[in-house]
Amino acid sequence: MDYLALALFPVLLGLIFIGFPVAFAMMGTALIFGWITFKGSFIFQVVEKVEDVATNFVLAAVVLFVFMGTMLERSGIAERLFEAVHMWTRRMPGGLALGTIVMCVIFAASTGVVGATETVVGLLAIPVMLKYGYNKPLICGTICAGGSLGTIIPPSVVVVVLGPIADVSVGDLLVGMIFPGLILAGLYLVYILGLCLARPSAGPVLPASPDDPTLRQKLLFTAHALVPPMLMIMAVLGSIMAGMAAPTEAAALGAAGSVLLTIFYGRFTLRGLQDAVMKTLRITSMIMTIILAGSILTGVFVASGGVALTQQLIASFNLGPWGVLALVLFLAFLAGFVLDWVSICLILVPIFVPILKPMGIDMAWFCILFLIVIQTSYLTPPMAPAIFYLRGIAPREITIYDMYWGVIPFILCQFVCLAIVMYYPQTVLWLPSKLLGFN
Repeated sequence: MDYLALALFPVLLGLIFIGFPVAFAMMGTALIFGWITFKGSFIFQVVEKVEDVATNFVLAAVVLFVFMGTMLERSGIAERLFEAVHMWTRRMPGGLALGTIVMCVIFAASTGVVGATETVVGLLAIPVMLKYGYNKPLICGTICAGGSLGTIIPPSVVVVVLGPIADVSVGDLLVGMIFPGLILAGLYLVYILGLCLARPSAGPVLPASPDDPTLRQKLLFTAHALVPPMLMIMAVLGSIMAGMAAPTEAAALGAAGSVLLTIFYGRFTLRGLQDAVMKTLRITSMIMTIILAGSILTGVFVASGGVALTQQLIASFNLGPWGVLALVLFLAFLAGFVLDWVSICLILVPIFVPILKPMGIDMAWFCILFLIVIQTSYLTPPMAPAIFYLRGIAPREITIYDMYWGVIPFILCQFVCLAIVMYYPQTVLWLPSKLLGFN
């Protein structure tokens, strides 16, 4: 009975592999093991966990960020950003791909929703890059990698969920992920430019056209397309970085700003608002159900002595802080093949945070490393969710072979970014310490 807690996760993974939805697999496993271990008193633990999730005001930011993203999908912001960015990059080698990455960074900073960026940007960028003869693996890698930046570019829904689980300030994480996110996007840009300089056929320079806009036209269009979303981004992130608003309050600013943007671009309709609200309801219901199920599951695991058993097991291997950190990141990488980001956070973080914290590992730094690894597994074949998103929007002439080959260089960029952040923790810790004053 002492080792019953260690059987909990094999049972959970077995249920997931035979096709049970993740939330129900978590909930069912928790109920079975909880009842076996605690009998009738388990019901009080369930009620306590329900109350904890229902009263966690930080999670209100999830709803607001998701609403912000769904409204922006309808605002026409993506189309305008696409045109504005590519006006400036089209004369460069690989300019369309470079512009797509830049657009993904801006759009990810505007939405905070993982998956939304890849779908919206892919529908816009793929036909244009195919038209001008871009290398198909490059097209696939650019869309998959750029679209997944929503994990590590603030504001990110992932961070809002991860922060409370790891007992780390969401504000610290949102500010701390700025440099790693920019480093990763920079590595993507360097790779694309280097490839297209070495092999011009991979990303041809677009020919001049008589109807090319003048510098004045470029500036005016860019201001119209870029300034409004940048103001919204500054309202969300700037209010957090200046200490003027908590993440939930900043998310409310972003939600209001997204409605104002749809009005500004003339795309606001009551039907569109209703569709955005319903989509927000579906997405957040899924996220909150998984959070509740994961909270009950980890509560059973901890209360039945699972963390203590795990600590004993890890101590017996004498891995040390770096060894344990590598183990956690490796498990997160593997889990990313089969589980969504919410499930990975809820399963692994509550188990390993109590182990890592006494070892002197900074939890904010660990959380950013964890996010980079999740994003890497998001791209990694054969189970890469980013490729499944792309498969749904790509034309038939782009094959799964193109997709698998296309993401490999960007996965290597991910590992370089992971190594940089791991070797230089100040890439995460410096900015929050200066702006938010934590040590």
